[in-house]
Amino acid sequence: MSLAIVTGGSRGLGFETARALKAQGHNIVLVAKDPERLKLAAQQLQCDYRAVDLEDLEEAKETFQEILATFGSPQILVLAHGVMSEKMSKTLKTTTEEWRRVMAINLDSVFAAVNILGPSMAEARNGRIIIFSACLGRMSGPGNAGGLAPYRISKAGVNALVRNLAHETGHGTRGLLVDAVCPNHTRTDMGGPDAPLSVEEGADTAIWLATREFDSATDKTGLLWEEREVIDW
Repeated sequence: MSLAIVTGGSRGLGFETARALKAQGHNIVLVAKDPERLKLAAQQLQCDYRAVDLEDLEEAKETFQEILATFGSPQILVLAHGVMSEKMSKTLKTTTEEWRRVMAINLDSVFAAVNILGPSMAEARNGRIIIFSACLGRMSGPGNAGGLAPYRISKAGVNALVRNLAHETGHGTRGLLVDAVCPNHTRTDMGGPDAPLSVEEGADTAIWLATREFDSATDKTGLLWEEREVIDW
């Protein structure tokens, strides 16, 4: 059985992704901040877990290093954690503290996870890295225009990281797939109860990317996906 590490795994999109992968027979390690909620989620899935505050980059790095040393290289890495920025956090109004909080969680910790866990996945030539981005981070359409600057810009950074890493690793020709997912407006704690999509619908593309058959001659990676379709950056 393959190993899947899922961040943001105590609730919402992360938990649903982990639940589906567990049902398919994968071994799961959940990563999230709230230890009590994380413990309950892990008990429900009967899996391992690690609690960590991903805003603290050094703590995040140490946790991912410990996971690698304890469980070995994952075949699937799903980064589903993230925070929204304050409603009034426009570029000229947001505080340094708010900027750093959102960037640390949404982008810096994503880098830490990929930087520490990714090399062994690339060396094994067998890995899937799926990162939850957001349509608000797109450079096209309404993407990063209209406030919520730290959030939009952090997700644009995630998109750039995915695109660059996919290029560095041969766009799937060397066995490592790297993709970003826009889950759309989903009924999570962040999306709210009135969002149009269920958690199952929001997580579907990430689950598919983590488990799809892939032929490097015809299939694509290093892209932004929504509802199993490629969308513009």
